[in-house]
Amino acid sequence: MRDLLEIREEIDQIDDQIVKLYEERMNLTSEVAEYKIGTGKQVFDKEREDTKLRTLSAKASCEFTKNGVRELFEQIMAMSRKKQYQLLTQHGIANETGFVPVDKLDCRNARIVFQGLEGAYSQQAMEMFFGENCDNFHVATWKDAMEAIRDGRADYAVLPIENSSAGIVSENYDLLVEYDNYIVGEQIVRIDHALLGVPGAKESDITSVFSHKQSLMQCSDFLEQHAEWERFSLSNNAVAAKKVMEDGLKNQAAIASAKNTEIYGLEVMCSSIQNNKNNSTRFIVVTGKKIYTEAARRISICFEVNHESGALYHALSHFIYNGINMTNIQSRPLQNKNWEYRFFVDFEGSFGEESVQNALRGLKEETISLKILGTY
Repeated sequence: MRDLLEIREEIDQIDDQIVKLYEERMNLTSEVAEYKIGTGKQVFDKEREDTKLRTLSAKASCEFTKNGVRELFEQIMAMSRKKQYQLLTQHGIANETGFVPVDKLDCRNARIVFQGLEGAYSQQAMEMFFGENCDNFHVATWKDAMEAIRDGRADYAVLPIENSSAGIVSENYDLLVEYDNYIVGEQIVRIDHALLGVPGAKESDITSVFSHKQSLMQCSDFLEQHAEWERFSLSNNAVAAKKVMEDGLKNQAAIASAKNTEIYGLEVMCSSIQNNKNNSTRFIVVTGKKIYTEAARRISICFEVNHESGALYHALSHFIYNGINMTNIQSRPLQNKNWEYRFFVDFEGSFGEESVQNALRGLKEETISLKILGTY
């Protein structure tokens, strides 16, 4: 048996050769990039890479090393592409996004739309972002809010996108894909749920509770203490409060902000009933224009990849290789495609940064589709 140190010394010698050969290969990559810059040819040539991978893996002596060779050269080719994207950016070949920078959002004569009724958390987010005296109106659904922008009836819409306890508002992720509206801002609202009833009602009177489905989830611990209560999901917490007021029944309660007591003449039976006392919801502000403020430092995108092994990894590697910090990643199922998904990513950076340009260029070339949802 050979000594371990002797084996390791031989491995070190081989590794040194691999490093040297890798650098030689990357230098040739620069020449390839220069050629593609001159001819306008795309960096990513999937057919060429697939052929090359089959050829190289066929040279291996067994199935294990065949798979290893394929994986190794997939990585080498991916790094080669990333180097070429960098060189394209350095040569001033911009990756056009279509977004236009503005000094600040023009809100002077803007109309703002939110979903729900007066007293909704969306209204609170809107007033925090635009001011209490902003020109606004409300609609029944989030889809209605997006359509109000599309039809020119509103300049901005305020939509919930994520809650710290209940997770994402999946419908609004889908609407960002469906409509050509773009994120230009965000607002965090602390969520403090209360159990509201008609004057004189007590907890012991309650048999039915109404609220938005996410609010019911956020108050699950409290509701489990009253398992006999029937739970009903409505489109909005303020809608639930209004229903309880209009029905005027002591056995009904709404889960909503205590602000609704002033609006709908209800009383707080129990306050702060959410599971997480630091519960917050992140709202996004969207508009129909591809604009962003120059102070924007977060970018949201979505993309689809081929339904094959390693596809998502290779897409996400553009963030890793360019030193970009992802702050959020979500997935949503694709319609009419079982077990296939669209991915949503938030990351730190601005369009003017070379690293962001490189990552977006790579994603644009190597994914089935890429949409920039906004920067804010």
